[in-house]
Amino acid sequence: MRLQHYETGEFTWLEGDFVISTERHRIDLAALVALYRAEAYWGGALEAGRFLCAVESSLPIGAYTTGGAIAGFCRVVTDGAMFAYLRDVLILPEHRGKGLGLALCQRALEHPDLARVNNWLLRTKDAQTLYARYGFTPVEKGEGYMRRQTAPVEWP
Repeated sequence: MRLQHYETGEFTWLEGDFVISTERHRIDLAALVALYRAEAYWGGALEAGRFLCAVESSLPIGAYTTGGAIAGFCRVVTDGAMFAYLRDVLILPEHRGKGLGLALCQRALEHPDLARVNNWLLRTKDAQTLYARYGFTPVEKGEGYMRRQTAPVEWP
């Protein structure tokens, strides 16, 4: 089920025992920086200020327990028309294996504001199988980059 907050343009989806949301007020940036530093192979030297700027300049999508605790996060860097880059996908260890990574990916790819984007890019070291389910294919000589390209959608 999708709920849209018309005042803000933010969205919330119910996914089993989780809530997936683009609501920025839910994001605890300090907690996210600490999680990325601890859990992401690339997050050890993550600078809080740089991450804050990155989140503010992109479409953040968080996954939360029904109690409101962070369970996962990703963000999309996009022009909203032709290109989107899925980044920083992280599921906390205690929530892995529950389909949450798939749900975050699906919500990003199907987000109403990104419906016309037909060129997607991401980089992964170890989750190629997950992203292949959504049409991503490896980029030749791309060192972990994957691409998803669909036919362009007509603009009104």
